[in-house]
Amino acid sequence: MPGMTLYDKLVASHEVARIDDEHILLYVDLHIMNEYTSPQAFSGLAARGRDVLRPGQQMAVVDHIIPTHPVPAALRVIPDDASSRQALNLKRNCDAQHIALFDTTDPLQGIEHVIAPEHGMILPGMVVLCGDSHTTTYGALGALGFGIGTSEVEHILATQTLVYRVARNMRIRVDGVLGAGVSAKDLVIYVVHRIGAQGARGHAVEFCGTAIDALSAEARMTLCNMTVEAGARAALIAPDAVTDAYVTAHAQQLRGETLAAARAYWSTLRSDDDAAFHVEHAFDAADIAPFVTWGTSPDQAMPVTGRVPDPQAEPDTLARLALEKAMDYIGLAPGMPIAGVPIDRVFIGSCTNGRIEDLRVVAAMVRGRKVAAGVRAMVVPGSGAVRAQAEAEGLAAQLIDAGFEWRQPGCSMCLAMNDDVLRPGERCASTTNRNFEGRQGRAGRTHLMSPAMAAAAALAGRIVDARDWEQAK
Repeated sequence: MPGMTLYDKLVASHEVARIDDEHILLYVDLHIMNEYTSPQAFSGLAARGRDVLRPGQQMAVVDHIIPTHPVPAALRVIPDDASSRQALNLKRNCDAQHIALFDTTDPLQGIEHVIAPEHGMILPGMVVLCGDSHTTTYGALGALGFGIGTSEVEHILATQTLVYRVARNMRIRVDGVLGAGVSAKDLVIYVVHRIGAQGARGHAVEFCGTAIDALSAEARMTLCNMTVEAGARAALIAPDAVTDAYVTAHAQQLRGETLAAARAYWSTLRSDDDAAFHVEHAFDAADIAPFVTWGTSPDQAMPVTGRVPDPQAEPDTLARLALEKAMDYIGLAPGMPIAGVPIDRVFIGSCTNGRIEDLRVVAAMVRGRKVAAGVRAMVVPGSGAVRAQAEAEGLAAQLIDAGFEWRQPGCSMCLAMNDDVLRPGERCASTTNRNFEGRQGRAGRTHLMSPAMAAAAALAGRIVDARDWEQAK
């Protein structure tokens, strides 16, 4: 009998019952909610006269709709009536069901996928679900995380389980050493570009290789976070010394014999040597340069040294039409270099790149420099804790001195659900995870890139190779 993959082990350890050949009833260790995807679920429970089964295994946060204006946390308000009602409704439901909530004025409020790991809520071996597709982030710590829909939220609240269709296994190996100035964000955009926006559809992706081993825990979160942009149902990295150091530093509940037992369990969380994967890919880290998206899908990307593709070179008719549509929206011409394209806005933040390591990179890039004239640049930390740490380290002061807006935490300009939006036609260098049409504002144009690349774009007023700017310091 072949060995088991890490994904297989996580699923098997949480299987409550087998439904059929493809579906199981999956136990959920932690369920995370936000103000956007949860209201209907609570209404459904109320209509059936049911309470939340295990409120201690739920957590909620206000993050999608909240403005990030730079006011004291205690004075944060949501002026939009509809959005305010969403937040108030979430609070009422959480209070009634005794669910922990990071509310609007909570000094530790922030993005759900930043808050949960930094407060030690995510441990290797867990199953963690949330009504947000980027729940794959938690695979960086050896936990199975994925997004769910509103009807599934209700089912979890009522039963702490989910009817789950088991995924296929994919392994992506990246060996070698990432070059200077090349980050996990460049790596994941490269991977999505290489395998395609549907390249991992129906699969749980396990990353391995020497280049993955060398990534910090926060860099691994960036990698797993954006793997969903290749259609992945989950992303995983086996726990190792890096995982152990991060988790034990943040999970204060793990001490003494409890920690020893946890470590013994974590050591089993890896694919067996003879485990079979349905699909495998291998890449060389040395081939990866800073990457930038040029179109309206995360896989429409290129090295910063590249040129915009010519749709006429695409033999497939449907693919060619998609390229033409993307090019028309983004306002670029075939064959033009991506470097040098002027930008109007810079956004640094999101659940992909709003952590303290990301802000350290940006602050180092801009120290002693100024944001280019005519560019509006903003930094939105991923959480109140990240914000406080950045201020304590002097990073915030460096960013403000360089001309960046220093905002309160939230999803912000990642998606146009609050008042941090692009105006029609504005072009943005963004550290977010999606560049879809209208994603950051109606008719706004988004180029995904790393924090270093976005910082360099802010300084130059155009897309540039961050490596050149780092060397110039």
